[in-house]
Amino acid sequence: MKRNAKRLGLAIIGGGRVGLFRGEVAARHPAVEWIGLAEKNPNRAGDVGPKIDADFVTQSHVELIKRPEVNCAIIATDEHLHVDPIMACIERGIPMLIEKPLATRLDESARVLKLIKEAKLDAVVGYTQRFRRRWLAAKEKCRTGALGDVTLVTSRAFMNRLVAIDNYKRTDDPSTISPMVISGTHALDICMWCLEGKTPVEVYARSIDKVMGPLYKGIDATAGMITFDDGTVYHLSMSWAMPVTWPAAVYSLEVGISGTTGVLTIDDTHRDIVLAVSKPQSEGYNPDSTRLVDFMGSYPPGDMALGELRGPMAEETVSWLNRIALGLPTAAATVEEAHRNLMLTKALDLSAKRRKPLQLPLSEEDMKEVA
Repeated sequence: MKRNAKRLGLAIIGGGRVGLFRGEVAARHPAVEWIGLAEKNPNRAGDVGPKIDADFVTQSHVELIKRPEVNCAIIATDEHLHVDPIMACIERGIPMLIEKPLATRLDESARVLKLIKEAKLDAVVGYTQRFRRRWLAAKEKCRTGALGDVTLVTSRAFMNRLVAIDNYKRTDDPSTISPMVISGTHALDICMWCLEGKTPVEVYARSIDKVMGPLYKGIDATAGMITFDDGTVYHLSMSWAMPVTWPAAVYSLEVGISGTTGVLTIDDTHRDIVLAVSKPQSEGYNPDSTRLVDFMGSYPPGDMALGELRGPMAEETVSWLNRIALGLPTAAATVEEAHRNLMLTKALDLSAKRRKPLQLPLSEEDMKEVA
């Protein structure tokens, strides 16, 4: 039986890189009849608006969300600015696709989660890597029991320090920025997705700061272990201090999943396509002209090809629009999963700071310190 699509009036809050990517995809979707853009920078708004065929452009997310045409929203502001537009959407009662995280503070994340659940809103969070075929295939093997009972998971994520430098330069408080919270959360989300149904009960971690510490009072890398209620162990390490010349412009990841009847290894280092050039190609979030060798495909949203974004962010956006317009299920992260991911990454950072394990759920004292 053919479904009748709901006609969508889409509000895009934030006209940065992600807002532009998702807006261009939405502009091509047959269910989207109206697009509004809220972007604080008028020059950026003037550039992005025509590219996404925006019907309305403003500097105020409040003004945009009040528009009668709006019946769904994408929250794509900088991470620390998510809460206010989310609250405005809750007040209007409209479904949302929220870029991770829900909030940068754990207490604010908990508050937002509570209000979304009380309002019974359809809200999901943009953990884009879930929409890549390799991770969907890995999830399916874990879901269907091909590995038996999963008992051990390992992940190792390496990132070019250009990403860390960009993040530390944009903050006035480096203590709020860490490789685990900002970037390690993607690997953690994939692995926790494959460990669905298991409850974490303890975290233990150590951090290193020999590169980013002297430069930005920041952290280079964190390695840790999460133990679950059934004895399952997840060992993870995350470094965003790879040299600028490291060929992966952004993310390079390896994962191993071991179970009682099988094992799964995933190489997501992007070493299968290597580009070497004489002139820089502007790869990644924060391109550097000295980089002439690149592991293609390490840019998490995907790749520009034939004039449009191809890859997981485009597929995630289409999937979410289909969810809202047609009521179709998606692989998107729930708001509960997003809050759990933030809690775990902050708990790992706190364990590394204290140099001792932490029990989960976090105590009130721990919650105050990680918030």
